[in-house]
Amino acid sequence: MKVVGFAGYSGSGKTTLVERLIPLLRAQGLRVAVVKHAHHRFDVDHPGKDSWRHREAGACEVLVASDRRMALMREFAQPHVLDVHALLAEIGPGVDWVLVEGFKDSHLPKIEIWRAPAPDYRGGPARYPHDGCVIAVASDAAQLPAPTPLALLPLSEPTTIAQWLLAQGARLDYQPQTEETCE
Repeated sequence: MKVVGFAGYSGSGKTTLVERLIPLLRAQGLRVAVVKHAHHRFDVDHPGKDSWRHREAGACEVLVASDRRMALMREFAQPHVLDVHALLAEIGPGVDWVLVEGFKDSHLPKIEIWRAPAPDYRGGPARYPHDGCVIAVASDAAQLPAPTPLALLPLSEPTTIAQWLLAQGARLDYQPQTEETCE
């Protein structure tokens, strides 16, 4: 399985890029999964649904399954830092690519989504100058804040990014570990 992360500030376009890459990789006959970091009290369930009622009643895990899909909801007794490697271990068999959105501090090869600060987008400092796990920068900016030997990918061209990912395939083979170095 090949794994690549996408890191960037909120509003930078991570979700949009991942959403556009999925059908491009699927068109190559590949099975694609996504691991996404969400903020605090997100919920995929809705009040009144059976699974919601079970969680509200105190179930620590609720697994809902049909002949088309399965969803596992696990409640944590205490907030804790999620380990992306443990989450990747939850991915089912037969997945060719996992696109990891968020988890910007993870020790995984990742593409940084970087946009220049603008009135409607504040962003922040670029990660690539000091994060050895960044293997490319996807941007729509005319100029990056610091020079880099990394691949510069056009954020508005997901087909180009998908082709680049496919060409980097061997480099993105995932080896399950909890401590991984990128440099």
